[in-house]
Amino acid sequence: MNKKQKKMLVRILIASALLIALYFAPFTGWLRFILYLVPYFIIGYDILIKAFKGIKNRQIFDESFLMAVATIGAIALALYDRSGDYTEAIAVMLFYQIGEWFQSYAVGKSRRNISELMDIRPDYANVDRDGQLEKVDPDEVEIGSIIVVQPGEKVPLDGVIVEGTSSLNTSALTGESIPRDANVGDEIISGCINLTGVLKIRTTKEFWDSTVSKILDLVENASSRKSKSENFITKFARVYTPAVCYAALALAILPPIVRMTAMGVPAEWGTWIYRALTFLVISCPCALVISIPLSFFAGIGGASNAGVLVKGSNYLEALAQTKLVVFDKTGTLTKGVFEVSGIHHNAIENEKLLEYAALAESASSHPISKSLQRAYGKAIDRSRVSDIQEISGNGITAMVDDTSVAIGNDKLMKSMGVQHIDCHHVGTIIHIALNGAYAGHIVISDIVKENSKEAIRSLKRSGIHKTIMLTGDAKKVAEQVAGELGVDEVYSELLPGDKVEKVEALLKQKSENEMLAFVGDGINDAPVLRRADIGIAMGAMGSDAAIEAADVVLMDDDPAQIAKAIRISRKCLRIVYENIVFAIGIKLLCLLLGALGIANMWLAIFADVGVMIIAVLNAIRALFVKKL
Repeated sequence: MNKKQKKMLVRILIASALLIALYFAPFTGWLRFILYLVPYFIIGYDILIKAFKGIKNRQIFDESFLMAVATIGAIALALYDRSGDYTEAIAVMLFYQIGEWFQSYAVGKSRRNISELMDIRPDYANVDRDGQLEKVDPDEVEIGSIIVVQPGEKVPLDGVIVEGTSSLNTSALTGESIPRDANVGDEIISGCINLTGVLKIRTTKEFWDSTVSKILDLVENASSRKSKSENFITKFARVYTPAVCYAALALAILPPIVRMTAMGVPAEWGTWIYRALTFLVISCPCALVISIPLSFFAGIGGASNAGVLVKGSNYLEALAQTKLVVFDKTGTLTKGVFEVSGIHHNAIENEKLLEYAALAESASSHPISKSLQRAYGKAIDRSRVSDIQEISGNGITAMVDDTSVAIGNDKLMKSMGVQHIDCHHVGTIIHIALNGAYAGHIVISDIVKENSKEAIRSLKRSGIHKTIMLTGDAKKVAEQVAGELGVDEVYSELLPGDKVEKVEALLKQKSENEMLAFVGDGINDAPVLRRADIGIAMGAMGSDAAIEAADVVLMDDDPAQIAKAIRISRKCLRIVYENIVFAIGIKLLCLLLGALGIANMWLAIFADVGVMIIAVLNAIRALFVKKL
């Protein structure tokens, strides 16, 4: 609870105590009136000041104006009737302030929860300078600096581990509760918490460009992008408030005039003015104005806790209406890393065949060469390799020890007169011949992510009508991956420009109330992410261009998070609609009862403060998304 909330709580308690004491006090007349003004000004002076400033600035119709007119009017009626009953007027202001305090506390708690969940900004960085650690502001650390992260400290900048091993708590970034292992050579992102060993990290980005800085910027600026529902409420309140003020004025004046002129009966001004004042108290739109933005704010915070960063409530709303999900393949549904997935028809042991292949390819920086060396898993002794010749488009020949090695595609085998065996597996096939005799082939393929299949299933369970995969890979590879994952449609051999055209064609085919989401991770996906209704980027390993272009960022590169993001958005939107229907429905009913004289000031207090408290409590539910 902050100082402002504590001060308001003290005012509420003092005003409540005075009101109860005065209710039983024997004072009458003007002394009673003056004494009642004390709790009234204690609890309502700030509302009266706001109302006066609004009138002065010609921005009259707001909640402060409604409260000021209603309570002053009720006091005036008590003076006019000489009843000495000022309790209702002060109680209206008191309960209104209680509602405002509760709303302030609830919003503050929601913000603190989100702040705690996103408490990833590092306070300092330990820079290694000539063997001495110097604690500096992360903004001052240059690219290429060596920083040291002790156990229990936050990783302040993105970089590569050059010394040490540890476990990392990434829950604030990805929502994962299980720590991740970190070793020499691994990339590490800022915002993680080092749990065990001491790490030395060579920084690869400055703080302003680091992951933690971008995440904080996304969350802080998310509220500036308003949804259709929020814009509707803003416009609604702008029209609604003056409309009810004029309606209350008409209710106070027209019926008495009609009674006097047309019916010939007493006007009963006091009765109709009281009804008009009750009407004003009921009409306050604070339940809508407060709860709808709070619902989206809580939804964005809950999604952030789950490792899904949404850049604005408009995107959260659009995500809830998504019916088509289009995927890039490499790095999104697959790991984007070539690995040896099979060794077939080999005449020698697997390890020996991999040894010859890795040594022959040791001079190449091609991804396929790197995958062969990783599969071999041992240090490469270049002194064993000689006479390396690269045959463009075919492969490589070399001498490994005293053995002639030819490694490449079927064209290389045919050119050398080696009878090879075709492979029916999907992937890149590397044939190997030793001393002119066929020794077998190695299959290299992009490995499908562990959660990709479940991600597609989850999307379909979440009501997604169609899943589509776009890729630049060969048709055979694309169809094999799509079939394995259960993707509905697949389009292969596409250039980046072709992907944009295909998404544009899909956008034309869908209905207006359906949204299309595109999920990608590479720099070549940025144009498609921009073009789709909703662009979703893989954040942990995705390119900066893709993250910048996207509307939603998944912090752990897990495609299964897409379905969770959609469920979070739908829960949030459901809460928003519940609050809209509940608040407007209760308001309209109570306004009718107030106009008919059935509702008094006490019902008006419920219609205003009670509805607001219920709506705010309902809105905060959007913050809790762990079980979705």
